[in-house]
Amino acid sequence: MSLIKVLVLFGGPSSEHEVSLMSATSVLKQIDTKKFEIIPVGITSEGLFQLYEKQKRIQSGTWNGFEQPRYEYGEHRKKITLIPGEASLMIHHQNQTEKVAVDVALPILHGPYGEDGVLQGLLQACHIPYAGSGVMTSALAMDKAMTKKLFETEKISQAPYRVVYIEPTTRVDTNVLEALENDLNYPLFVKPARLGSSVGISKALNRSELATALRKAAVHDRKVVVEAFIDGREIECAVLGHHRHPRTAVPAEIIPSREFYDYEDKYVVGKSNFQIPAKLSANDTETVQEIATQVYQLLECKGLARVDFFLDRKTGRWLVNEINTMPGFTKISMYPKMWEASGVAYGELISILIEEALEHWKD
Repeated sequence: MSLIKVLVLFGGPSSEHEVSLMSATSVLKQIDTKKFEIIPVGITSEGLFQLYEKQKRIQSGTWNGFEQPRYEYGEHRKKITLIPGEASLMIHHQNQTEKVAVDVALPILHGPYGEDGVLQGLLQACHIPYAGSGVMTSALAMDKAMTKKLFETEKISQAPYRVVYIEPTTRVDTNVLEALENDLNYPLFVKPARLGSSVGISKALNRSELATALRKAAVHDRKVVVEAFIDGREIECAVLGHHRHPRTAVPAEIIPSREFYDYEDKYVVGKSNFQIPAKLSANDTETVQEIATQVYQLLECKGLARVDFFLDRKTGRWLVNEINTMPGFTKISMYPKMWEASGVAYGELISILIEEALEHWKD
């Protein structure tokens, strides 16, 4: 029986490039090579596709297994182009080309370009099945402002929020600051609307900090989401499968080592405490899994997603924070940890994603 040819994509132009490399390193180490033939392709910050043939050198389980902190252009690497409509790619090297068929793609990219429908559209145009949600879902879920509006329409509880447009190089208009202060109370959380992995997020306690936080977020995205602080427990729930028949893992609780669960805490410091399963009543566990399923089905997700919540300490209400359709897949990432606690090992999880991509890619 021939092996399934899996195109593993990683890197990309977004500010979550390094997170992608961390996730891809773990995937390349754990994927079942008895079932799958791997075609690892790195995407540079400029968007150039190149074959990565040195994955066997990765020993540490961290992104430092790559030659550089970011996946950069290398003259020695073979260039890759995808062929629309043919489910194959061309490998270019030293004036020679080789055509290679592809059965399925595993896009291990986070943030814009890789998680927002852009790459999904390219793969669809090339008739290559891929793991994860489709173009519409990926684009919608990537935009926190749009998902919040959708949750509002569907009466899914969430923190009070506002959306503003900010130029990172100019002074923040006083009218904008006053409007936010009139609508929301400090402290406030400020984040880019179309980014993940806690990149560009700040907490603001006063007007000066709010102005700084808005400019910081606007460096990544002119559309900025400002949310009211919620004194709540941070709970996450992993969802797997097609939206018509998804399944949920046991939820997890994050106990940040810093003031809030930011990029450093997620991927660098790594000192946060996690409780898996989260210490919840049976009723709360069932409730959070039901809401996670509702959100997953509302956005018509496929493959995987992680839905993040706040459990308000004062009211006991569940508030949806956001949904991530390509959550981190590093060795310390919560998505695979939740499934491991639910009886699905990391390697098995990768296999499920690939097999479901092949089964449902036309749905």
